[in-house]
Amino acid sequence: MQIMTLHRHGLAGLLALFAVMASSAQGSAVGEWGQPLGPAYAGPEVRLRAVAPAVPLEAEESHTIQIFERTAPSVVYIVNSALYRQLFSRNVYEVPQGAGSGFVWSQAGYIVTNFHVVYNADSLTVVLADQSEHEARVVGVDPDHDLAVVQIQVAKEKLSPILVGSSHDLKVGQKVLAIGNPFGLDHTLTTGVVSALHRSIESMTKRTIENAIQTDAAINPGNSGGPLLDSGGRLIGINTMIVSPSGAFSGIGFAVPVDMVNDIVPQLIQHGRVTRAGIGVSLLPDSLARRSVRQGVIIGKVFPGGPADRAGLRGTTQGHSAQLGDVIMALDGEPVDTGDDLLRLLGRRKAGEQVRLEILRDGQIREVTVKLEAVQ
Repeated sequence: MQIMTLHRHGLAGLLALFAVMASSAQGSAVGEWGQPLGPAYAGPEVRLRAVAPAVPLEAEESHTIQIFERTAPSVVYIVNSALYRQLFSRNVYEVPQGAGSGFVWSQAGYIVTNFHVVYNADSLTVVLADQSEHEARVVGVDPDHDLAVVQIQVAKEKLSPILVGSSHDLKVGQKVLAIGNPFGLDHTLTTGVVSALHRSIESMTKRTIENAIQTDAAINPGNSGGPLLDSGGRLIGINTMIVSPSGAFSGIGFAVPVDMVNDIVPQLIQHGRVTRAGIGVSLLPDSLARRSVRQGVIIGKVFPGGPADRAGLRGTTQGHSAQLGDVIMALDGEPVDTGDDLLRLLGRRKAGEQVRLEILRDGQIREVTVKLEAVQ
């Protein structure tokens, strides 16, 4: 560019070139035609934009931040690993097969999460908020409600139990927050509202989980087992699943209600399993029952000495004197069409309570009172 200037303007161009060289040595600059560009010019013009002053946070934003900062230390990352043996070398390797979130239940090291997060695990690793890793053991599981409790051995000062609330008084439209730790690197926060209540969802065992909370707060893969909080930062549910053909969040997520968690978790910690109220029978498959009756469930076997046996209920017999068992049509006036219906209704009762069964026997409807007992 400087040579072109010399050819165009002869002596004037040469003088201009000398001026450029001289002014550069003095720390200032001129343009191609001699116009001054300002001191210390080193390239294209740089325009600095003024930084706008910070806008104060709104009260709601500050409140959300406080809840997140208070609760995040309670949320953990769980890695589920399985052992695999190499085909030719026969060496055994530990391979991660899944991961999810969970939260600290107590300073005794108990961690609550989803059953599907720990399912089929040969080893479990819990990563706390300070990134420390701890081997965990399974204390108890309840596959029917997708709940599990694991335990780690760590100083109680490192554990921050979550603040537990209630779910029976929730209202559609109230604000909720979902916190997870899907990758073990940092926590995530999504917000939304309670979209619906008393939803029924299906567990891994095909059992119905009742009273599930539906929310539009994003529950992405890896957030399973994390807490769903109300606007006070209290636990109201455990994020368990999303409804999405692609597997990504689509605005429909579900959480197991905390009232159910409060009932089940202490049983898992104490006994490793959940005991439920039952009548002491096994049922014929629903598909087989539909071949014989239009409604109800057929008793396949009555366990000796159990509540149904004491109440005089009959099971199905085989052989030359084959006879269909009693058909349970209703429980306390609520219709029973499938085995899942009966289990769902019994799940609302407790051992020691009495229920009124409406049964069909020899073409006649009868009523039988049965006192429930705890069954596994």
